[in-house]
Amino acid sequence: MSQTVDRALSILPLLAQGPADLGQVADRLGVHKSTALRLLRTLHEHGLVYRQQDQRYRLGARLFALAQEAVENLDVREIAHPHLAALNERTGHTVHLAVHEDGEVLYIDKVESRYPVRMYSRIGKPVAITVAAVAKLLLADLPEPERRALAAKLDYPRYTPRSTPDAAAFLQELATVREQGWATDLGGHEESINCVAAPIRGADGRVVAAMSVSAPNVVVTAEELLALLPLVRRTAEAISHDYSGTHPPKESEEPADD
Repeated sequence: MSQTVDRALSILPLLAQGPADLGQVADRLGVHKSTALRLLRTLHEHGLVYRQQDQRYRLGARLFALAQEAVENLDVREIAHPHLAALNERTGHTVHLAVHEDGEVLYIDKVESRYPVRMYSRIGKPVAITVAAVAKLLLADLPEPERRALAAKLDYPRYTPRSTPDAAAFLQELATVREQGWATDLGGHEESINCVAAPIRGADGRVVAAMSVSAPNVVVTAEELLALLPLVRRTAEAISHDYSGTHPPKESEEPADD
């Protein structure tokens, strides 16, 4: 039975590459045409594949409907929270989760620091979009025309001397974040607060959320916080794997820490 299921599921990625006839499916699976036909008929009955008039098979509409329904029902906050809590337990610092919605970047989860000095941030509150590390990650993933249009219409408050001064500087920073795959806010919003952040990606590789670790410099220096970046990135990758349903890389395949 497990072999039959394995063969049936192996048909789907084949058809994702384009329509295929019975012989092509049988050859790819290494089975007789009668076996391939039986599998295709079962998948067809469930709407997962469709037989065209030219007798070739393609993916069925039911498969796309199931995929869309699954995506719509994914709750990145629910998936991420255990990872955020574990990171907070390990580091002791404030951990945030944020998403980009309707032109704003919003915190959707927060795990408080164990230290007496805490950050003023609330779930549901927009972040300072031109300086926040999570915002940089989410906006850096936008297509270039959208990034440019957004940068042109934003205001650039000078929260501190380290705040992003204008659209040109913002676009340059987004380009850097896009290339390196992580972001920081080192005193850009509040001089005494530093932050490192990493992206959470869906199955298509797009950034669906961003998570960060933040701490005041009376607790740790910026350099000490930056030393946590590999751990933050591994946590974001673990959330991404849980969210997208993909397997994490084996230990030997993991990229070296920065």
